[in-house]
Amino acid sequence: MRKKYNIKEFLEYTNIGGFKNNHIHLVEYQKQKDMLRKSLPVELDFYFLAIKLNFDKDKNFGQTIFDQADAFVYLDSPGDILEWDLDHQISGYHILLDTGLFRKIAKEYSFTYYNNHEALFITKEEEKTITDLFQKALKEFESNDNVSKEIVVSYASLILSYIQKFYSRQFNTRQELYNSTVADFYKNLDAYFDNQKNVTKMPSVSLFSDMANLSPNYFGDLIKHYTSRSPQEHIHQLIIQIAKNKLRTTSLSISEIAFSLGFDYPSYFATFFKKETGISPTVFRNQ
Repeated sequence: MRKKYNIKEFLEYTNIGGFKNNHIHLVEYQKQKDMLRKSLPVELDFYFLAIKLNFDKDKNFGQTIFDQADAFVYLDSPGDILEWDLDHQISGYHILLDTGLFRKIAKEYSFTYYNNHEALFITKEEEKTITDLFQKALKEFESNDNVSKEIVVSYASLILSYIQKFYSRQFNTRQELYNSTVADFYKNLDAYFDNQKNVTKMPSVSLFSDMANLSPNYFGDLIKHYTSRSPQEHIHQLIIQIAKNKLRTTSLSISEIAFSLGFDYPSYFATFFKKETGISPTVFRNQ
């Protein structure tokens, strides 16, 4: 069974000094010469907010040809798995935050659930903004033994606000790449219902995000950014379109239509249809 590390245990495991309490910890990587450079997968029991500077572009960090940056930021949540293999001393900062201290703030941001480690590559101007906030939070942490958790959490919260803004910018700078992701989603969604005999359940967002090799939340934000609708809304829209066509042009019973679209029970289909259209399937067919 994989060990779950709290903040103190994680610092001990990674040979990072300066522990003060198990609520928050901040560090500048360049000051940690003995930091563990390679690790098998470990599970976190806290929030891990970090910026990596001057990373090795020869390594595969997920950067694409649409990214022109040498720094990235990311947020890992409790329950996430980390592993790493570094061949040199890295530079940057991290903030470790107790779950109870930061959960309410973190859960307000959809990227908190980007569980495929979709790193956010940042521009030089963005790097300056984020680094300044990490440095100010670190200064507060190092100032005295009575470190103000509220101030550090405020800086971390502000960093999350900027990350949200910068993810939107990244969606735009990767437009050429993500246009194909959106097109593939439409194609895969249509294909799912093309062979009606194989439809045994309604498609999930995670099915299509897996096809795109993205986490469901990142995929969802991407699709909504470019289409103004979430993947779930697109799925529902297509189901209603197919249902209406079957109700108009076939003699299939409502139960048969429900099963053909992947609903377990006709009553679920009827409730879904009325919620989406304002009328029941029976009323729609009679009209």
